This record gives sequence, C-alpha cells and structure tokens, in this order.
Amino acid sequence: MAHINRIDPFDFVIFGATGDLTMRKLLPAFLQRFHAQEFQDDTRILCVARSAHSTDQFREQVRAALKEFAPDTARDAGTLNSFLALVQYVALDATKPDSDWSGLEENLPNPQRTRVFYLATSPALYAPLCAALAEHSLITPLTRVVLEKPIGVSLETAAEINDGVGRFFPEESIYRIDHYLGKEGVQNILALRFANPALEKLWSSDAIAHVQITAAETVGVGSRGAYYDSSGALRDMVQNHLLQVLCMVAMDAPASLQADDLRNEKLKVLNALRPMTPDMVRHNVIRGQYTAGRIDGHDVPGYLEDLDQNRASNTETFVAIRTKIRSARWGNTPFYLRTGKRLAAKTTEIVLQFRPQMWPIFSNTPSPGRLVIRIAPDEGLSLVLASKDPGAGGFRVRNAALDLEYENQFTIEYHDSYERLLLDAVRGNPALFIRRDEVEASWRWIEPILNSWRHALSPLEPYPAGSWGPASTRALLARDGALWHEDMLT
Repeated sequence: MAHINRIDPFDFVIFGATGDLTMRKLLPAFLQRFHAQEFQDDTRILCVARSAHSTDQFREQVRAALKEFAPDTARDAGTLNSFLALVQYVALDATKPDSDWSGLEENLPNPQRTRVFYLATSPALYAPLCAALAEHSLITPLTRVVLEKPIGVSLETAAEINDGVGRFFPEESIYRIDHYLGKEGVQNILALRFANPALEKLWSSDAIAHVQITAAETVGVGSRGAYYDSSGALRDMVQNHLLQVLCMVAMDAPASLQADDLRNEKLKVLNALRPMTPDMVRHNVIRGQYTAGRIDGHDVPGYLEDLDQNRASNTETFVAIRTKIRSARWGNTPFYLRTGKRLAAKTTEIVLQFRPQMWPIFSNTPSPGRLVIRIAPDEGLSLVLASKDPGAGGFRVRNAALDLEYENQFTIEYHDSYERLLLDAVRGNPALFIRRDEVEASWRWIEPILNSWRHALSPLEPYPAGSWGPASTRALLARDGALWHEDMLT
C-alpha cells in the first residue's frame, strides 16, 4: 500500500484565484491530494481576486471547474463538498494602495501555522504584492511565497523581480515553480542515472552521440494568444522548462538530494552551455510560425488566424536549438532542444542516441541503439538495442525495444505535476523549485538569441500545422549525421 505523508494544518493563499491556472491546475491538484488524504479538513485554502464574489458564489465556480478538470474525483459528492468547505474567497484588489485587506487578515489569525502565498498573477505584481503582505504584517517566519513563471522577460527584468521579492522574503522562502520538475518522468532521470551505476558509466560523450529534448504540442495558442504573442516559444518553453530538463540530463552527481546540492549541479550545467554568439544563432537556431494545416483529420487555422488580429506577428511558435556543454563529460555531444505548437504529435521526451560500433562485425548492423525517456503523455522508458532476428538465416540483427510503462509498474499516481509541487511548498522542500541564480543564468544564455532575432539574423520560417516544424529543422541534425526521433521510426 502506498505511504501517505500527511501534512500538518496549513493556510494556502492564492492570488489570482479566478484565473485559468487556478481553475485548471491549482484547485484540481489540491482536490486530488485531499482525496488521497495528504491533508485534512483543518486546512484553509484562501482564494483572492478582484471580482466581487461571495464565498458561496466562488465555490460554485470552483465546483464546475473541478467537475471539468478533475472529473473522476469530483464525481464523489462527499469528497467534493468536503473539499469545497475548505475554500474561502476574499475579494481584494491588491493593485490598489487603498484596498481593504481586513478580509484576508481576519482569515489568517494563526501565525504559528505554515502559510503559503501563491502568486498566480502577472509577474509585474510579484514585488508589489510582497510589499503589501509585509505592510499588513502577513509574513511570518513560517511563510513561503510561490512565484509562477515567467520570472521576467529578460535578465534585467528577472533581476528586478528577484530583488523586489527578496526585499521581503529570504531566498530559502522563495519557491519559483516550474511544473516540469514536478513530472515523474523528469524526476526519474535522477533515479535512472544515479541509482543504476551501469547506466551512469555510459552517460557521457564516450557512449552518447547526441541528446534530443522535445516538447511538442498539437494545440495552438488558444485563449493564451495575448500572452503568447508577447512571449513566444523561446521564453515560454525553452528558458524554463527545456533548460531545466537539460540540466537534469546533463548534471553531474550531486553530493546529496538536498535542494542546494541539486541546484548547484544544475547551475554548473547552465554556466557551461556554450554562449550563443550572433553567428552561432544564425547556424544553430531555427524559429518558425505555424500556418493553416490538418491535425487528426481536421483543418486547423494558422497562428495569425488563432490570434484573431489584423496585423502580422513576428512571434515564434516553434524553436529548435543545437548547443553543446563545455565539460569533460559532454564536450563532444550536441544537445538539441525543440518545442512547438501545432506539431504532428503531442509528446515530451528525451532521446539519448548511442554511438555506433567502431568496427561492426554484422553485415546488416542496424542504427545504433538509443534510450528514450517518455515524460508525457505516457510516462515510461524505451531502451532500443540490436538483437538477433530469430526468423532470419545466419546472424542478421535488428533493433528491438525494451519498454517500461510507469502506470503498469507502480500503483500510486500523481495526476498532475502541480500536485507534488504545491505540497512540497507547504512542506518546505525546495528541491524541485528553482533558485534565483538558475533563473538568471538561463536568461543570460537565452538573451543573445533574442537579441539576434531583434536584428533579424534568423528568418521566421512558416510550417504547416500537423508537421514537425520548418523543413530546415532536419538539416540542423543532418550536419552531425543525425535524425530526429520520428525520422528514426520511419
């Protein structure tokens, strides 16, 4: 039977409570963990937003959201009603200096309870909100603050946000969330490497020819069009999610699983990434924007039609990057990062391609084996190795896969990565959150790419929805004699 690590009573305050993130992710995650009995009904979940709702009105909105985004659990009326009883709504416009904070203050009477403030708002409000919390004496020694991405839109703005929040919270109380680190498949990279000495001995340029990290979506920008058009794929996905996954793949063994030991090793990887000069951006970065096409047999519009605006946009919905890590472990291994919207399939995966034999003895030697780590939608591992073909005469070999699917091996399941991360913030475990120097190191590496794009050093290439991105993406790997994973399967 799975061990349940129950939590002492706590107060969790969500600013931006009527937003999409709260309804789609945060409250469904809490419902799942409440159903798993990780916390009890002496917990308070305080939802703060500007709208003039009563708590009863807000609970009905939450009820509808939970039935849509956590339908299996919300179907249990007893569990759903007990959870909704924990939810309180506070109407507060935190952007106005003269706002009445008494409603929130009255709902936080006990400074001895763990208190978490989750800022699901515009990053521009992070520092002002923290200043207001301090002004109203709501920050206690047991208080933590969780910051959603993006932490700024540049190195300068990230530093400004970090400075602003840091005036009121010590670094150890600031939890910068990246939901990719809450995914079991990403966390399992640590176990796969450091609990399996045989694999760790292969985990370097000696055995690995290249590494691919892909986060592909079939959906367009949807309701996030206004945000996305000011952000783009590089800021939205690469600066945070994909660089964090790259760190987990490439880091050396930490001294322990303590937060700072893990984050120190990730920071070393970020600092070792080969700097992107304008010439490197021109030859090693591809950006694209989807046009109309077909996905799953249905016609879908292009990016500009999805935005529903009467102007052109230079925002990228696809980016592919070739980079290297300046370290003894990885110096001869290129890393390829790729993400995009309206692509041919929804998948998040890591592919480690092994090097070929130096002197093959089989006449029909297949392509070298590979290890595929599937992060979504079906978490698991696939180890592709050459094996003798039992149906052929002589010694003919072909590739065969050894597959591990997590859901068939393990009985406990976290439906969404926020379930783990929200309660880690309550428990005071920052290992899967991002430290300030990591955020700023990733921006330091990303900014030369953005600057090169501002000077039009890389064209914005169109690609039809339902494809794997611009045609030039294949050439990015072909220079190294490599193929994207989907091309290996054809």
